[in-house]
Amino acid sequence: MSSVLRPAIPEPVTYRPISDHLAIAPPVSVVIPAMNEAENLPYVFKTLPGWIHEVVLVDGNSTDDTVAVARELWPDVKVVPQRGKGKGDALITGFEACTGDIIVMVDADGSADGHEIVSYVSALVSGADFAKGSRFANGGGTDDMTLIRKLGNWALCTTVNRKFGARYTDLCYGYNAFWRHCLDEIDLDCTGFEVETLMNIRVVKAGLKVQEIPSHEYLRIHGASNLRAVRDGLRVLKVILQERSNRRALRRRSHATTLTAGRGESS
Repeated sequence: MSSVLRPAIPEPVTYRPISDHLAIAPPVSVVIPAMNEAENLPYVFKTLPGWIHEVVLVDGNSTDDTVAVARELWPDVKVVPQRGKGKGDALITGFEACTGDIIVMVDADGSADGHEIVSYVSALVSGADFAKGSRFANGGGTDDMTLIRKLGNWALCTTVNRKFGARYTDLCYGYNAFWRHCLDEIDLDCTGFEVETLMNIRVVKAGLKVQEIPSHEYLRIHGASNLRAVRDGLRVLKVILQERSNRRALRRRSHATTLTAGRGESS
């Protein structure tokens, strides 16, 4: 008697309800870089949606109760010690620890509202590769930028738009979300606050689909920010110039390769 091959039954897909109108299957990881943010974490965690797959807290060698508070607030939190220094280094460390298909970046100072994550995820499951938060898009806002910082952000944003063909309304903002596969396209390699600018430039250079998400930035609740407008503004400008230079070099190499191939065919 011949045996009958039966088709394999696929594993059931678990959908996570996000709102009354949206449910998703891809797991979402939230990365929170933190150093001595024990007082702010309660405000951060209380706004995070319950349907999140995992929270990855990157601890920058905190000397307060940051880790203990995080574990109390979110028992399943994945705590990862930071290897080096700087926000860029912390984010790269967190990204490597994520297991979700979608990654969301959230600051630990209480300035970001976790309720907005649904808007970022909605944009991604609707076709975007990179959902970029903007304080200056229609519906966004900020309580934490001086006039000098606003002017600096505008100038840097305008430079990136002109040099790389982007259409950003905000540049130096750390509330973003993206599909995990984007990390293979942007190859992050900086350690400081300029990491957000580097990401924004490289997603454009990689031809990824970007959608801006209106976001409201609130004041840091406790403690003082490590951000220094002039110092970090200059670092951002340096990244922009380096990426522009790299783009020109790539074009020259591509043009030289085309000419060489053309000569080979004609000989």
